Parts: sequence; C-alpha cells; structure tokens
Amino acid sequence: MELYEFLKSIPPADEKARNEAHQHWMECAKPLGSLGLLETALEDIAALTKDAQIKLFPRAVLVLCADNGVVAQRVTQTDSSVTSAVAYNLAAGKTAVCRMAAVAKCTVVPVDFGIRDFVPVSGVLNRRVGNGTADITQGPAMTRAQAEQAIRNGVELVRQYAEKGIRLIATGEMGIGNTTTASAVASVLLHREPAQMTGRGAGLSNEGLKRKISAIENAIEKNRPDASDPVDVLAKVGGFDIAGMCGIFLGGAAFRIPVLIDGFISAVAALCATRLCPNATKAMLASHVSAEPAGSLLLQALEKRPLITAGMRLGEGTGAVAAIPLLDMAQAVYSECYTFEQSGIEAYTPQEGMDER
Repeated sequence: MELYEFLKSIPPADEKARNEAHQHWMECAKPLGSLGLLETALEDIAALTKDAQIKLFPRAVLVLCADNGVVAQRVTQTDSSVTSAVAYNLAAGKTAVCRMAAVAKCTVVPVDFGIRDFVPVSGVLNRRVGNGTADITQGPAMTRAQAEQAIRNGVELVRQYAEKGIRLIATGEMGIGNTTTASAVASVLLHREPAQMTGRGAGLSNEGLKRKISAIENAIEKNRPDASDPVDVLAKVGGFDIAGMCGIFLGGAAFRIPVLIDGFISAVAALCATRLCPNATKAMLASHVSAEPAGSLLLQALEKRPLITAGMRLGEGTGAVAAIPLLDMAQAVYSECYTFEQSGIEAYTPQEGMDER
C-alpha cells in the first residue's frame, strides 16, 4: 500500500446519511436535541458508515504498545521494562482497560509495535516496526520509512478487523515515555512552546517535569521537524505507537468504522491523521478530555467535543472504553424509543433561537 495514494482514496462524510439520522432523532418522542452530543455522535457514525441504521457491535480496543528511547533522559518514574510487563498483563486480561472493557463488552487487543526486547506471548499481536525508538534528544526517533510503516500497520489492523465485522474501534496505547513524545509532536503541530503542552505523565516531580520539558525542547531544536509534514514530525520526535494510532484513524475513515479517540496521546495521533488527510476526521469520536495540559487544546484543534469530562489520564484506552456504554444507551434510544406519531404527542418543532442539536 502506497501511503499517499491511499490517503487520496478516503472520501468525505456522507451528508445524506447524516441528515437521515438527524431526522430520525427528530421523530423520537423527546425534546429536540435533548441528548446533546450523544445525538451528534450517532449522526457522525451514520455519515461515516453511509447508513442511518447504527450498529455498534462487535467492538474492540486496539492497545498499541511501544518503547521510547527518550526514557534515557529520566523523563519518567519508571524504566522501559514496565511497557512489556503491562503488555503481558493486557494479554492476561488483568489491566484497568481489560476490566472496563469487560463491562463494555469490548474485546481488548494488545499489539506490539516496538516494545523493547519483547518476548512474544500468546494474545499480543506482532506488528513490530523496531525494537523501540531512538532517544529523540540525540537524533530522530525513527526513519521516515519506519514512520510510514507504522502508519500502514495501523491501517492494516483496521482492515483486518473490518473483515472480522468489527463496528466500533477504541484506541489505546502503552509505552513508557510516550507522553514525552506526544508532547513533542503536539508542540510542533500546534506551534506552541513545550512547557504549554507538557504534563507530569504518570506522576513526575517538579524536577522531573523540568527535565521532561528540557528534553522536548532539545529534541525539537536538534531534529527541526517540519510542522507541515506530519510524517516528518512523527519520524523525528514521535513514537511507533503514535504513528500506528494515526494509521488506525486513517483506516477507520477508509473502511467506515468509527474510532474513539482516547486521551492526550491518542488525540495527538488523531491530529496527525487529520493533517495527513482532512477527510479522516469523519471517523473520529472524542471520548473524553484528558487531564494532561494539552488535552483540551488538541480537541479544539480537531474541532471535537468530548462525551466525558472526568479528569482521566490512565491511558490504555480507558477513556475511550468508558464512552462506549454512553453510545450504547444513545443507540438504544435511537433504535427503540417511541415516536411522536406512535405516542399521540404533538411533535416538537424547531423554534427561533434554539439549537436543536
């Protein structure tokens, strides 16, 4: 698959299907637009899938796991060994997202995109691009060819699960040091100072936060990523997991599967996908707004409004999975609620000055 030819093949949203879904909501016996963003989310799904009959089963959370060489700069509390430990526990169904996904009836799919010295285990898909990335303070994280390969691997994951009949994908990630790489990519793409875009990740001290910001500043200065070229930015200061999630958003748009943005790192990947192909935005649903400093800035850049505001910052796809039951409840009303005609109630009509959405 040639990446840039593939990007050209992604069509815009189907506004006819969106309007059909909107009209269906208006016929439900309730005040117009009274489910707010839940209504909009289902309309977006209709526009993506070209079908006003919304289907959300089966679904999966794809948790991309990879290591980042920048941990050598002491930008994290823990070392890279934690990435592989969590990957093993994802396969065993023991982590936070696994327990949440069980409630949401969502399959958890851990994927090795480049865990350092990872010993393969049943239950973790192998989509390795490299044995972890290089230290971005010393040079590029990866080659451009590796960045493109990671994006393609993400697209192919979606293709694979589309063929299995998956109707909804949640994005997740696991990789010690990836809030550092995500902050670096976000700083470049949004033309903001690293200090504005960088948080404490998994709980850094004040001194640790200073080291993290300094590492990002040094990486950007040394590598000089081109903000107009998302692949260049990913290659120079990103990570395999971010590039892979970028591919998942692109794949969702191509194969008409809605993709839930998780938190900060996932939103950075979504922004990369949007910059590569504006039509990719049609596949994206914002689950929550991350507690990381750049969380709300990224959603603003994506022009997405989150379904949940809960101060979450765990990762693994937990925020995305937390939003799934909300979509299920919206779909239940959409599909099963009685109509004004059935109820004998006079239908509401849009009034001047009201927002029916």
